[in-house]
Amino acid sequence: MNWLSNYVRPRIRALVGQSKPEVPENLWHQCASCERMVFHRDLEANQQVCPRCDHHLRVGPDYRFRSLLDEGWTRIEMPKAPADPLKFRDLKRYGDRLKEAQARTKVQDALEAASGAIDGMPTVLAVMNFEFMAGSMGAALGEGFVTAARRAVAEKAAFIVVTSSGGARMQEGAISLMQMARTTIAVEEVKEAGLPYIVILTDPTTGGVTASFAMVGDVHIAEPGAVIGFAGARVIEQTIREKLPQGFQRAEYLRDHGMVDMVVHRFEMRATLARLLGLLLRPVPVVEETAVIDPPAEAEAVEETVPAEKAPHDEPQQ
Repeated sequence: MNWLSNYVRPRIRALVGQSKPEVPENLWHQCASCERMVFHRDLEANQQVCPRCDHHLRVGPDYRFRSLLDEGWTRIEMPKAPADPLKFRDLKRYGDRLKEAQARTKVQDALEAASGAIDGMPTVLAVMNFEFMAGSMGAALGEGFVTAARRAVAEKAAFIVVTSSGGARMQEGAISLMQMARTTIAVEEVKEAGLPYIVILTDPTTGGVTASFAMVGDVHIAEPGAVIGFAGARVIEQTIREKLPQGFQRAEYLRDHGMVDMVVHRFEMRATLARLLGLLLRPVPVVEETAVIDPPAEAEAVEETVPAEKAPHDEPQQ
């Protein structure tokens, strides 16, 4: 029997193990682009952008609210919608999938909204959460979108939406497709009130979201490298049987072809929004009209004494 290995070493490990602090499991994150491990503090300091390849990692609504809105913003309560209107079931019940997503993300559905300001200008910000069932659009998301849009109209605020979605939620069938029309009508209410509607397209924005409220904004901003489209690139290639161009459906490609107004880095997003809202919300200064000075009376008298030229019919006949 080895005394050191069987007695001393276990006692030392027991003593060290009791005083060893618990180490969190999420200290390191893997970049989806370069696949390198990045320390969590480096990511936080770099606004969730990979410091090596500049890839923009996905972030949730809370991060967007803190980074874009001024201090003092308030969360908008989202209305409740039917949880499982079609009683859908595939490998699992749709209701069970919803409960699992709600327990994991601590939110009710894939859209959250807040009321606040950007650089002092009133703003309602709605953000989609990709972590909740891939940001899919269902009845709850549509109801929340309409609520946020009408809140912007009531507060005479700009309406900004950050999109990140895989499209319509198949478990709700035609009900999810109806949200395409509902959200588009809500956008029209904002525009009829004379308020700006700005869309920030993040990775990914696809499916029914792209075909509805994501592409009807007054200004479309995209984050670098974001995938934006309706159907997937592989589906399109198999349908048309052609090789797609390099960078197809990426933010830079869409900007070069007129589908996106600008591609803005996350570091500059807040400043860009503040500049846009300053142009779209702040009233145009009124220039005072200069008073017309009447000519002096002496000048009028001089004009009256000047003989008028003879008309052609007054000239003597030859």
